[in-house]
Amino acid sequence: MSLVTDSPVNSSSSDDFAAFLDDELDSDSSNSSLEDENDNDNDLESERTKRRKVEKSENIEELQGSTSHTSLEQTIDTSIKKDECTHPGSFGDMCILCGQRLAAESGVTFGYIHKGLRLQNDEIDRLRNTDMKNLLRHKKLYLVLDLDHTLLNSTQLIHLTSEEEYLKSQSDSLQDVSKGSLFMVNFMHMMTKLRPFVRTFLKEASEMFEMYIYTMGDRAYALEMAKLLDPQREYFSSRVISRDDGTQKHQKGLDIVLGQESAVVILDDTENAWTKHKENLILMERYHFFASSCHQFGFNCKSLSELKSDESETDGALATVLKVLKQIHNMFFDELEYNLVDRDVRQVLKTVKKDVLKGCKIVFSHVFPTKYQAKNHHLWKMAEQLGATCAIELDPSVTHVVSTDVGTEKSRWAIKQNKFLVEPRWIEAANYLWQKQPEENFSVNPSKNQ
Repeated sequence: MSLVTDSPVNSSSSDDFAAFLDDELDSDSSNSSLEDENDNDNDLESERTKRRKVEKSENIEELQGSTSHTSLEQTIDTSIKKDECTHPGSFGDMCILCGQRLAAESGVTFGYIHKGLRLQNDEIDRLRNTDMKNLLRHKKLYLVLDLDHTLLNSTQLIHLTSEEEYLKSQSDSLQDVSKGSLFMVNFMHMMTKLRPFVRTFLKEASEMFEMYIYTMGDRAYALEMAKLLDPQREYFSSRVISRDDGTQKHQKGLDIVLGQESAVVILDDTENAWTKHKENLILMERYHFFASSCHQFGFNCKSLSELKSDESETDGALATVLKVLKQIHNMFFDELEYNLVDRDVRQVLKTVKKDVLKGCKIVFSHVFPTKYQAKNHHLWKMAEQLGATCAIELDPSVTHVVSTDVGTEKSRWAIKQNKFLVEPRWIEAANYLWQKQPEENFSVNPSKNQ
């Protein structure tokens, strides 16, 4: 990956490190052999040594003509201290700018860009600022995409049920993955199903965002899935991050994404993976194609594959979230009035989300455990994030009673007062789809008495 040339436009920075780093990273590091990397490191060190000798020679020649009142040695020492390298990044233990061997490793690892690459915080900030300006100029933001249950679903072949055996004869060829959606990855002993609409989603999203893959799977798996999703390397290039690249165990973080947090949108099915970046997150409804996926999350129902069914191309999760992303992108670039560089996509996410249930006043009935603090329940918080007002007591301004039991006092009041009586899933559906759903699709069954 090139930090510059893989961006929508080339960086205008003339900084030596950025220029060199771009030259080094233009080759696809993920496919280079260890021998190539060692050769690169040797070439790098040789080149740095030559450059230091040339620079030192030039400095001496320049200084020899300007030392009428100071000894040449003192002037050289002063010049060296003044021009001392700050070591903005390193390959292994060698500074990528001056070539000096460093006593200890420091900085943030960006191994997915190039094996052994570390960058210091100041250099990370500089690169982010530079790329941010380039992206904004071309009306783009950053989009970080989870793999499993978001863009696709995978299972080990040994976990296929008897009702899923038919899938083995229906898998698509790996010779031209752009035309398929179900793949047998035999060397990994697994089968992968791409989520419906994913190819259209990636194509259209790439026009609005610079995209990253970020998975809790290992690097080998991440790269193989990237090949299925992006066989021409036109969407992600080398921006494929796995659990091997993370700085915290069992957590994902934007510290290893070279994008400003204020311009990053995240799509993921697991909220707890992003404890520090929930304001950037659009929570995805999980894609459970295989039976093993259903069992993993405690569902005893038949999977989509066992039912020989699938999500809708036009109304499924990816088609729905693409509309949301277009709305967010449009609001960020075309509707906000303040300076472009001061805009924050997290505020846009909040604004768009608060319109979903705006004008709804909700009372819950027999949804929370007895003596539970209602305001601490995730459904209460979810409804408020969607713009609804939540209350404990009934009054004429209440529009919805959320319950699982038609026989409760509040449920009976809702029926008598001609208010909406809906199941908790009505709120969850609005949260996943970012759109208020028809109440009649979630009405409490009059025969249900739980």
